[in-house]
Amino acid sequence: MTAIRMVSSVLLLVLMQSGALCARRFRGGRNPQPRRPPPPPTYRADRGDTTESFPLDFTAVEENMDNFMTQVKNLAQSLYPCSAQKLDYDMKLNFLENTSVTCNDGSPAGYYLKESRGSRRWLIFLEGGWYCFNKENCDSRYETMRRLMSSSKWPQTRTGTGILSPLPEENPHWWNANMVFIPYCSSDVWSGAAAKTEQSKRLPNPYNQDSYLSLKKVSLLQFCFFFVFCSDGYAFMGSLIIQEVVKDLLSKGLENAKVLLLAGSSAGGTGVLLNVDRVSELLEGLGHTGIQVRGLSDSGWFLDNKQYHCTDCVDTVSCTPTETIKRGIKYWGGVVPEKCRQTHEGEEWNCFFGYRVFPSIKSPVFVVQWLFDEAQLTVDNIQLTGQPVQEGQWRYIQNLGIELRNTLKDVPAMFAPACLSHEVITRSYWTDIQVKGTSLPRALHCWDRSLHDSRNNKAPPKACPVHLIDSCPWPHCNPTCPTIRDQFTGQEMNVIQFLMHMGFDVQKMAQQQGMDPSKLLGMLSSGS
Repeated sequence: MTAIRMVSSVLLLVLMQSGALCARRFRGGRNPQPRRPPPPPTYRADRGDTTESFPLDFTAVEENMDNFMTQVKNLAQSLYPCSAQKLDYDMKLNFLENTSVTCNDGSPAGYYLKESRGSRRWLIFLEGGWYCFNKENCDSRYETMRRLMSSSKWPQTRTGTGILSPLPEENPHWWNANMVFIPYCSSDVWSGAAAKTEQSKRLPNPYNQDSYLSLKKVSLLQFCFFFVFCSDGYAFMGSLIIQEVVKDLLSKGLENAKVLLLAGSSAGGTGVLLNVDRVSELLEGLGHTGIQVRGLSDSGWFLDNKQYHCTDCVDTVSCTPTETIKRGIKYWGGVVPEKCRQTHEGEEWNCFFGYRVFPSIKSPVFVVQWLFDEAQLTVDNIQLTGQPVQEGQWRYIQNLGIELRNTLKDVPAMFAPACLSHEVITRSYWTDIQVKGTSLPRALHCWDRSLHDSRNNKAPPKACPVHLIDSCPWPHCNPTCPTIRDQFTGQEMNVIQFLMHMGFDVQKMAQQQGMDPSKLLGMLSSGS
C-alpha cells in the first residue's frame, strides 16, 4: 500500500502540473508573460528519438492494479483539462531488421508495437488464421486471403482489443504492458523454417562442414527439409519470425523486462505451445536469464480425433487434423519442441496437438479452450448451419466435450467454458465469460499471483482459482457464453432456440433427468 500511495502522489503531481500548463495554454492569453524556454527533452541514445521520458516504474504496484488504475483514470479526467486530446493507443508497424526472414511471398515480416514506458511486462501476441499444406491450397489461400501470406498491404497501425487493449476497463490486468502483435503471414502454425525457393541458393551448403556447424542448433527435422521442401515459391518461416521479433525487441526495452507473456489465438494458440520454450531458451542464450517467459494459448488445443464424416483430403477443412499436419510439417520444414520431437520421433506431427506436446513444455502455460470449439467441429465435418443437427451429430458434439475435458484434467492453469465458439482473448467481451463465477481476466490475474508467490516461497492465494472447467454437458449450458447468431439470418438465438436447432429433444431429456419439461426449460433459460 505504501508503493501505491507513493505512485499516486507522483501521478497527482504530474497531472496537476500538466493541468496547470494546459490551463495557461487555453486561458485567454493575448499578452502572455515571457517564459524561460523549457529544458531540452530527454533523449534515448539507443533509439534516436526525441520523446520526453518520464520513467516511472509501476512494477511495485502491478499486483494491486485492478482498483488502483480506475481511481487514477478518474483522477486524470478530473484534473487534466487537455483530456480532450486523443491519446495514442495504437500499435505501430515495424519490419524485422533481419530481412531474410519473410512472409510466404518473400515480403518482409514484422510486428506492431505499443510501448508502455515504466512497465516491465511485455505481451507478444501471435495471430491465428488456419494454414495451407501444399502448393494448390497455398495458391488458393494467396488469392483469397493474401494478408495472411504477405505484408504488402499491412496498415501502419493497429488498435489492440481484449487482452491487447490499453484501456483498464477492457483489460483490467494487462492494460499497462508493452503490447506486441505479430501478424500471421507464414501459414505454418508458427512452426516453419523453410526459405523461399529463390532464396535457397543463399542458404548454407549442408555438405560443407563450416556451414553445417552454423546450423548445429537447428533441429534435425528442420535441417532435413531445408533443401528438399523449398515450398514451391513460398517461404514458411513462422518459428523464425518469432525469434527475430524477440531479438528486435531487446533493443526497445525487452532486455529490462520482468515478465514476457507469449500469447496467441487459434493457430497462434498452437504456435504458443510450439514456441514458448524456444523463446525462453533464446533469451537465456543471449544472457537475459531474469525474464520470466510464460505462455497463454487460446483456442489452440486441438484434438487428433476421427471425423464425424470422413471425406477426401483436399484442403484444411475437409482433411482430418492429423493428415493436414502430417503433410504440412514436411512442406513447412516445421520445427517442434525438442523433447516432444524425441518422444514422437518419426511422427513429429503429434506435437501440434496440445495434450501431446504439453507434458514436454517447461515454461508455465495457461490454456484457454472452448469445450465445443467451432474450428474443431468444422474439421470434424460437423455442420452447424442449415438443417437441425441429427441425433448422431448431437452425440458426437457431446462426446467431443467429454474428450476435451479429459485432455485438460492435468493442465494446472486453464479456463474451459462449455460454449460453442472460437477465440476469445482479443474479443471485447472477453471479460464477460465466466466459469464457476470467475472471469477469464480474474483467472489470469490469479495465475500471475500464484507464479509470483511460488517464486517467493509463499503460499498460493486463497479464493483465487486457476483451474476452471465447466462440468455441464452441452454447448452453451454456461449462461455467460458469447451470443449465438444464426449464420443465415444474422439474428441472435437464445439457449433454447439454439439447442432446438442442435436437435435437442426437451421432452426426451426431461424424461431422462426425471423432471418436468417446463422445469428443464427454466433451467436451460437460466443456464443452470
